[in-house]
Amino acid sequence: MRKLQWLSVFAIALSLGVAGGGAVAQQKGPGIVCWKDKSGKTIGCGDKVPPEYQDNANKVLNQRGITVKQTDPALTPEQKAAQAAEAEQKKIDAQKHMEEARHDRALLDSFTEVKEIDLKRNRDIQQIEVNISAQQTNLKNVTDRQNETRGKMEAFKKDNKPVPAPIQEDFDRLELEKSKIQGQILQKRKEIVDRNQEYDAMKKRFLELKGGAQAPSAPVAAAAPTAAPAKK
Repeated sequence: MRKLQWLSVFAIALSLGVAGGGAVAQQKGPGIVCWKDKSGKTIGCGDKVPPEYQDNANKVLNQRGITVKQTDPALTPEQKAAQAAEAEQKKIDAQKHMEEARHDRALLDSFTEVKEIDLKRNRDIQQIEVNISAQQTNLKNVTDRQNETRGKMEAFKKDNKPVPAPIQEDFDRLELEKSKIQGQILQKRKEIVDRNQEYDAMKKRFLELKGGAQAPSAPVAAAAPTAAPAKK
């Protein structure tokens, strides 16, 4: 039934072309083009698509009524946006896959067994702890100087005298320096936590690539104890 319908449309379009001076019969193109409405229903045929249907789907029939070419409808703005988003996501996924492959190669090139990862972990964390220890020493020195300055301030206040501006400024500067050092210590402690998580993930991936069972984690060096906050 559908084939008969197409042949009928073709025959009608051909007869119209002959009646109109043989424009369709004499055309040098591939045949007759039939265009569709927005719903995909064929609504007309001729030697060219009317301007108002240019963005709709169409098909070209040869002189025997056989489809030789089909054109999809133009994409809507929403479809174009979705297509662009899909292409961008594929690009992101491809880049992520390449980065993961690069990381895996580097991991296998860097270590031959799990215990090497644990040794590297401990060395890294020990370096961080050395930095924390140095910062704690700095914190103690700054706190001692601030306490000394506080004593001078209290002596002036005891004599009901105003604290000289240089002494007050020195005290405030030491307070800022102390806060900065405390922040650096906290940051380094967070770095230890992050580094442990990083190495845990590294070990897990290494074992997956090697196809081995999960090995127990090596003892991780404990972080140096935090110095007690100095009293003002």
